[in-house]
Amino acid sequence: MEVGILVTCEDLYTDRQWKVCHACATFVARRTEAGKVQLKQVIPLTQMEQMEYSLAAERRRMRLIHAEIITDLLSSSTAQLGECQEYQDAVPAERTRVESVELVLPPHANHQVSTFGGQIMAWMENVATIAASRLCNAHPTLRTIDMFHFRGPSHIGDRLVLKAIVNNSFKHSMEVGVCAEAYQGGEPLRHINSAFMTFEVLDSDRKTCTLPRIRPEPVDGKRRYKEAIARKKIRLDRKYIISCKQTEVPLSVPWDPSNQMYLSYNNVSALKLMDTRNNWVLTSEKNKVRLYTLEENQMLCFKVEMHVSVPAEQTFNLLSDLRRRKEWDQHYEECEVITQADEDDTLYRVAAPSFSKGGKGQDFILLASRRKPCDSSDPYLIALRSVTLPTHPPTKDYTRGEVLCAGFTIWEESSIVTKIAYYNQATPGVLPYISTDIAGLSSSFYSAFSACSHFLEANKDSLAALPPSALQLNSATMHCLQKEQ
Repeated sequence: MEVGILVTCEDLYTDRQWKVCHACATFVARRTEAGKVQLKQVIPLTQMEQMEYSLAAERRRMRLIHAEIITDLLSSSTAQLGECQEYQDAVPAERTRVESVELVLPPHANHQVSTFGGQIMAWMENVATIAASRLCNAHPTLRTIDMFHFRGPSHIGDRLVLKAIVNNSFKHSMEVGVCAEAYQGGEPLRHINSAFMTFEVLDSDRKTCTLPRIRPEPVDGKRRYKEAIARKKIRLDRKYIISCKQTEVPLSVPWDPSNQMYLSYNNVSALKLMDTRNNWVLTSEKNKVRLYTLEENQMLCFKVEMHVSVPAEQTFNLLSDLRRRKEWDQHYEECEVITQADEDDTLYRVAAPSFSKGGKGQDFILLASRRKPCDSSDPYLIALRSVTLPTHPPTKDYTRGEVLCAGFTIWEESSIVTKIAYYNQATPGVLPYISTDIAGLSSSFYSAFSACSHFLEANKDSLAALPPSALQLNSATMHCLQKEQ
């Protein structure tokens, strides 16, 4: 199960509140000597709870393939991460090594005589802080903890051996690797925990200081050095894609295999956030096809909603393949698959006709992320956003357009009736195609989605709804899913 944790602080004199940290913790319930417990299904009651419920499934997906991303980055380390560099006056990594032993006493354990996870984290932070201070000769500040993973329990009477070393230092931050092992009596050491902690050093003005560079040890030290660079790249991708406000990031961000899972997460979560908004304004309706608009934070969004007499899963399969969209959408002149990133994510190049006589058409490089429901109260999703690819730069024949957030939510209302909602956060590249509909000067949206309805109903029994590559589950992901279950 995933538990969300938010820590805030409050000043009672000024009534000021601020967020200290946010985390998501994963727990496994176990019976004594009986393995994992089958948990009851959580039932979200509100729309916001439903969104968090489905986003938790996205975060689980990210956790499962995190190790694969690190491995892929390391396998192409020379190209993406570079070689270990020699710096003058670099500090030997061995100088930062710290080892400490703690005895687990009754106050450190819960009612099941297992050591509190928070206590282990505190001990690990202590040794990591000492290791970091040996590099910088100052008081470091903990900024992030990356993939803190409990591999096994420890109990009252165990001795915990805590080891820390600085893996790599960058201009303003350093990564410290920490390992916790347990033993009792003459038992061999058990690896129970590991984590990677990022520290900074702040000056009197709370600005980050420049840090000394590290000289890694041969073999294992160089491996840790490169892995730290890979983790930093992933952290920066995650921060750039997920953490920044939409006004602070460009519409299109670079795509590569190392940031694929974060782009996919951002793509799906942005569509889910748009779907949860409840202040849409009905602009026009024709033959049960409704057009809604929403103006928020100087952004115009629109939604088109309709019902079709086609099973939800078949609707999802048909709409997932963007190559078939030109069969019903006049704005899709050409569509080609660039690459199949994985079983749920595909990169497309889409060409659209000019919206003015004599003008150039537009083309888009789109990441399409498809998701099946977590349960019966969740919709099928097809999320779209623009990305950039060095292999597909803008060309003189087309104006490069951008899509910030778009896609379909597909709700199963019965075995044969499906509700479809199409969303788009209008960007300068998209607005010209729908401005007359929003102004009430035309109803081309009705023609397009009426054609979509006919397309779906004409193909509701088709077995060729998806390309074969999208029907095959990635074996590595399947292995991870089976392992976690």
